[in-house]
Amino acid sequence: MEGEFSKNLFVMLLAIMIGAVVITYFVADIVNRSTIDTLKTQHDVEIEGIQTKNENFVSHFIESTVILDKAREYRAFGNYHFDLAFLWYQSALSETNSTLFDSYKLRGIDNCTNAMPKYDYSNKNFNEAEEYFIVTRSNTTNTKYIEVINIYINLTKSGSRLTMLRYNASKYLKYLTENLTIKLINDTLVVGYMENMTDILFLFNQSMNGYQGELDIYEEYQDEIDEYEFFDEIR
Repeated sequence: MEGEFSKNLFVMLLAIMIGAVVITYFVADIVNRSTIDTLKTQHDVEIEGIQTKNENFVSHFIESTVILDKAREYRAFGNYHFDLAFLWYQSALSETNSTLFDSYKLRGIDNCTNAMPKYDYSNKNFNEAEEYFIVTRSNTTNTKYIEVINIYINLTKSGSRLTMLRYNASKYLKYLTENLTIKLINDTLVVGYMENMTDILFLFNQSMNGYQGELDIYEEYQDEIDEYEFFDEIR
């Protein structure tokens, strides 16, 4: 009787131990599955976040370059009119025929008038492009991308300074051209100014010299961008 009780007790204890092991296994399995599901969810969220950031980077980069292209286009139009204005100004300076002089002077003034808003639009687009490139940079942690975006930002800053210098030069050139006149000195027709233009000439030359110095900086950034293999890592 006692032996049978001991046997039953042993079987019961063994069953309890097996049950405990099975329950522990199922609990551990449930916990592991829950942990895996949590990690998977976090992983999916992270991947989605990375994809969104990459999409934002690409879309902002494209938009930034579109605005930059507009800035370059307006600058090119401004340069076209400024170069013509300076040509007509120089022609008027050496012309003593009053009819031709008046024609050159008028063309010079007109081209200065046309150049100034182009440079103004270009300047505003360079500034806007800089803002977009800064946002673009915030959507990546890739070192190479940040490096090239920084070059673009420097280019837009230089372009902004460049267009403002040329805007000012156009303004001063217009003042100079408007004040040109033909004077009769010792029975000889001589081209001069209606009033003292020393200060305006100084400001004009200062703007022209500043422009040339800034142009070297701008072209250096442009060359860096042209030589940069930007999308190699993406491909």
